[in-house]
Amino acid sequence: MSSVFGCGKIITSDEYLLQIDGFLRVHKDGRCERFVGNKTVAAGIDPSTGVQSKDVVISPETNLSIRLYLPKTTSPNQKLPVLIYYHGGGFVVESVKSPTYHPTLNFLAAKSGVIVVSVDYRLGPEYPLPIGYNDSWEAIKWVATHGKEGGPEAWLNSADLQKVFLAGDSAGANIAHNMAIRFGSDPIDAIKLEGIILLHPFFGGEDPIGSECGKHKQLKAFTDQFWKLANPSGSGLDDPLFNPEKNPNLGGLGSSKILVCVAEKDSLRDRGLNYRELMEKSGWRGELEMMESKEDHVFFLFNPSCENACTLHERVGAFINQ
Repeated sequence: MSSVFGCGKIITSDEYLLQIDGFLRVHKDGRCERFVGNKTVAAGIDPSTGVQSKDVVISPETNLSIRLYLPKTTSPNQKLPVLIYYHGGGFVVESVKSPTYHPTLNFLAAKSGVIVVSVDYRLGPEYPLPIGYNDSWEAIKWVATHGKEGGPEAWLNSADLQKVFLAGDSAGANIAHNMAIRFGSDPIDAIKLEGIILLHPFFGGEDPIGSECGKHKQLKAFTDQFWKLANPSGSGLDDPLFNPEKNPNLGGLGSSKILVCVAEKDSLRDRGLNYRELMEKSGWRGELEMMESKEDHVFFLFNPSCENACTLHERVGAFINQ
């Protein structure tokens, strides 16, 4: 996690309310100054993969938008699976237009042969949770409007809504999990949620586990601050949205398979491994696969074409298309 979170410092000052070192500063007037995730990359045609992308506003009322990725296909009538993707950033930084995410999603669309719907959910602290979760659910409902009769976006008319996947990294993986829980209790008839892909998921809890008790104790205290900042009105670190162990609906997760990817050097690794144990005990009747990389937290975002990132992408593609 060091490549993303550094040594981890929380700074307070008479001049502002809170600063999460290297990420953002919250001023006393409520203004949020972000230090990362501010750069943008335009949508278009990616020359290395041939993937096309464009930005679409799906809710004018809230200005909720998505970035849509369409891979090259050999048949114009071919139906493609849909991958709804939620970016990471601790619920408070990054966007779908970020150069951190755009290359990876081009690569993922091409490698897996999927239409990617990357969701630009609103961020805390200006828009505290559950707003980000609600935006993420709205995106699923928007995809569901593209049934047999077609919907508002022509690119999704070639989508196979019986093969829909939810995915995300870090905080985005947390969102994907919670959307699958919601889908289990409130299914959308037009789509079939085939599976979810959790890349280095950002879960937590009041009580430390595994390496959080030792070498990653400081990092846990640091990353916990992202949750507290994004969800000030929740029930703390044991909120069921953050700690799956506290969710009584865990066994009702609404997909038949899960891929959980963890990283050996990641301070969140033990939370990912614990998630597998929790799902096995929950009564959920699905298949859960694990993959571990000898890397750090979300390494694939910073070098999407490296050998271990390619291996991860291949595993994701196999999970979608098997």
